[in-house]
Amino acid sequence: MARNSLQGTKINPKRFHRSQIKFYLILIPVAIFMALPIVYIFNHAFKPIDELFAWPPRFFVRRPTFNNFLELFAVAGESNVPVFRYLFNSIVITASVVLISIVVSSMAGYALSKLKFKFKKEILFMNNIALMFVGASVAIPRYLVIENLGLIDNFWVHIFPVLAVPVGLFLIKQFIDQIPNDLIEAAKIDGASQLRVFWSIILPLIKPAIATIAIVSFQSVWNDAGISTTYIDRESLKTFAYYMSTLLSSGNVVAGQGISAAGSLIMFLPNLIIFIFMQGKVMNTMAHSGIK
Repeated sequence: MARNSLQGTKINPKRFHRSQIKFYLILIPVAIFMALPIVYIFNHAFKPIDELFAWPPRFFVRRPTFNNFLELFAVAGESNVPVFRYLFNSIVITASVVLISIVVSSMAGYALSKLKFKFKKEILFMNNIALMFVGASVAIPRYLVIENLGLIDNFWVHIFPVLAVPVGLFLIKQFIDQIPNDLIEAAKIDGASQLRVFWSIILPLIKPAIATIAIVSFQSVWNDAGISTTYIDRESLKTFAYYMSTLLSSGNVVAGQGISAAGSLIMFLPNLIIFIFMQGKVMNTMAHSGIK
């Protein structure tokens, strides 16, 4: 009798089952509550100026308008730099950093996990030590290194200092540790080179970790205005995040509210899109991170 009852009940049914109702009663209100900030950002960007300053504040827009976006791309920076230039800089910098950091972290993680070479333990120890430091604690040494390399007021200063991602290297190395050595040895016996093993075996198996690194790298670079503020003097080399930080600090604060709302949506959308497409991979990373 008990066996029959167990057979008729599934722990996690693929289709809707009445046993799931109790979970939906909790999850649906929580999901709606967590979605409210996203809904607000979208509504806020399309509000006309009178609704932006309405009291009491309105959550939903009543008369949506594109004027905020038109004004955002019509204005220029302090040095007559168009907004498209800031946005172009951010796109190029973010794409370059994400792609290169994935290549560097995955190749270094493979070497530290599966290859044998001198000073391997020392390099891994140095990477683990780097995880302990926050950006503010190394601001002065970092500035001195960048200055000695001649990268001050140089476009490459946006890219080179952020290519090394200690947490990314650590995560990928731990992920590759779970891949059986027998699988790699079998590929080598079949005549595969190290590059072939890395490309055909390692990369397909660490896609969840790569997705996680892509999200972390993207968010840290796309939302960062510190490099433009600290190391860049020329306005044409600065990023959209820097431009967003100056919208309400100069000029007409009241008129800048609509522009700021539109810019905030532009800053937020790429983060939302990349997370929607890669969140499944990220969840796989979390699920496998503790499996040995």
